Amino acid sequence: MSATARYGDPAAALGVVNDVLTLQLSHRSVRRFLPHAVTDDELAALVAAAQSAPTSSNLQPWSVVAVRDPRRKARLAALAGGQGFIEQAPLFLIWVADLGRAQRLADRAGAQVTAAEYLETTVIGFVDTALAAQNAVVAAASLGLGSVFVGAIRNHPEEVATELGLPPHTVATFGLAIGRPDPAEHAGIKPRLPQEAVLHRERYDAAADEHIAAYDERLAAYNARFGLAGNWSGRVLQRLSGPESMAGRHRLRQTLERLGLPSR
Repeated sequence: MSATARYGDPAAALGVVNDVLTLQLSHRSVRRFLPHAVTDDELAALVAAAQSAPTSSNLQPWSVVAVRDPRRKARLAALAGGQGFIEQAPLFLIWVADLGRAQRLADRAGAQVTAAEYLETTVIGFVDTALAAQNAVVAAASLGLGSVFVGAIRNHPEEVATELGLPPHTVATFGLAIGRPDPAEHAGIKPRLPQEAVLHRERYDAAADEHIAAYDERLAAYNARFGLAGNWSGRVLQRLSGPESMAGRHRLRQTLERLGLPSR
């Protein structure tokens, strides 16, 4: 797969290419899966890949819950906005920012980990969890598996914590549905912003926003091919318009504090 598809631009090209780049450039969200199971060997490989991601100060502040039970997937799907592909996927991974392991370590040692109560540590938890999960996504693709992230798992974090038996000082950050892609799914590689809009050299240049207009046209054309409407600018403005556009996640700071992840 070439840069042409990734940017939706016939003129886009890369001067270097290899199997890893080809795999990454071909990434797309998969929301229809074949009924074949994801094996325990494949799951172990995905977790090993995730654990090979960078982690701040080797804190390794994340865990992952593998969900296969149909009834539990159905309950999680309902909590995540009723997204049916969660139930269809043979494997649903819930990625957890986990500061509880360090807190339990401190409790056993009779020590304190007061730094865990600061925003910086919570951010580390979320960042490291995302890095690990993205490694798993690339590994899944290398095994012929498709996936899609589910941020809506944060719509009801306390209910999700109860469903999964999460201990204090942890929170489910997002889900990841995984399985073999159904070739009948009508989907493609969604174009991204051109590099000229996101790559700055030496200093940030806000004038790079001039490239957004061309991207809006490309994304609108892509959406139209799949029966969708709108462009990137409209989507961003709609999604960030206010608390009402956040599906309950505007209360996340208070929820994190109740779950034991305060942010001083």
